[in-house]
Amino acid sequence: MGKLLIVATPIGNLEDITLRALRVLKEASIVLVEDTRRTQKLLARHHIKRNLVSFHKHNEASREERVMLALEAGKDVALVSDAGVPLVSDPGERLVENVSRAGFSVEVIPGPSAVLTALVGSGLPVVPFTFVGFFPRKKGERTKLLSSLVGRNETLIFFESPKRALSTLEEMSDIFGKSRRCVAARELTKVHEEFIRGTLGSLLEQFAKSHPKGELTLVVEGNSQEAHQSVMYLDAAIHEALTKGISAKDASRDISVALGIPKGIVYKEFLIKSRSELE
Repeated sequence: MGKLLIVATPIGNLEDITLRALRVLKEASIVLVEDTRRTQKLLARHHIKRNLVSFHKHNEASREERVMLALEAGKDVALVSDAGVPLVSDPGERLVENVSRAGFSVEVIPGPSAVLTALVGSGLPVVPFTFVGFFPRKKGERTKLLSSLVGRNETLIFFESPKRALSTLEEMSDIFGKSRRCVAARELTKVHEEFIRGTLGSLLEQFAKSHPKGELTLVVEGNSQEAHQSVMYLDAAIHEALTKGISAKDASRDISVALGIPKGIVYKEFLIKSRSELE
């Protein structure tokens, strides 16, 4: 019998693909892809010519019969998404479940993941973490989701579009508090890759001035006791420095050394609190 092969593809840089993945994409009888144009660009970069079959949320059910017939005939079927590991906020769950139930083998060819790339580059605790995925479109559903996560201790990871980033940070700041550390990973593995580090409050202020470009992966600190204490100590230290009239530069340097918090984050928080106290 044939196998269903779940193939991870690059999340940005087209060189980030394994030799095994390239071999599978050459040899599989059918290659299911989320967007034929995106995958053709990847295949062309690696000099692979294939006829591709579209597979997305609107036709997933209708494609299933064709996949089952191919597997029964002993043919291997490869499944890829536009970027990263298929099924992670992408179509394919139903297909994998039904193929497995039917007794066919499912094989995963691992590779790039925006979730793990953002997490390990964030500087926030790596284990444990929870991947939440994309935010709901409706405000009430987003509020309900964030409220259910406010007390979670693990690092939280979200996907968000640049168009909704500002409103999302506003809601997260209101529910989680502006002092919760956050890293916005932008354009991962691409030329303009950037890790924007700070707190929900400082990122909110930054994005209000300059809207981010490119898809974002937001990595948010969990509500651990250590994190809570760190925020309390930071607030107290900044307040004391402001009371004594210490400059932002000097205070950021001293507080960073004392608390082990990156100087850039301390500096951003110092500026935010200094403005709020003036108001």
